[in-house]
Amino acid sequence: QVQVVESGGGSVQAGGSLRLSCTASGLSITDYAMAWFRQAPGKEREGVSCIWSGGGLNTNYGDSVKGRFTISRDNAKNTLYLQMNSLKPEDTAMYYCATRSYSYCSVNWFQGYGYNHWGQGTQVTVSS
Repeated sequence: QVQVVESGGGSVQAGGSLRLSCTASGLSITDYAMAWFRQAPGKEREGVSCIWSGGGLNTNYGDSVKGRFTISRDNAKNTLYLQMNSLKPEDTAMYYCATRSYSYCSVNWFQGYGYNHWGQGTQVTVSS
């Protein structure tokens, strides 16, 4: 049984930083792209970032987080990360990790299609 578990969320003041982790079990993430999404109350789910199976510079970011968030992965640890800096109150949301069915992030990666495993989410709250 595949499980995807996020951790690292919490409460922070604006301008602060958090690092989210996402660990998969029952599945080797090596061959799959992975992504972070978020959803705030009353808002639609938003694609935050996506990283190809090989990692490195093969990444995509939503416009609202470019330059502030960094996605990375450690395939040996079967773990995905999201380093979030310069946090803003509008970053407040539940953050979800998802594994793609493919090794790459498609041009429409942010729409949430083509992902086969999702975590339960970790809450991030940024106060002003």
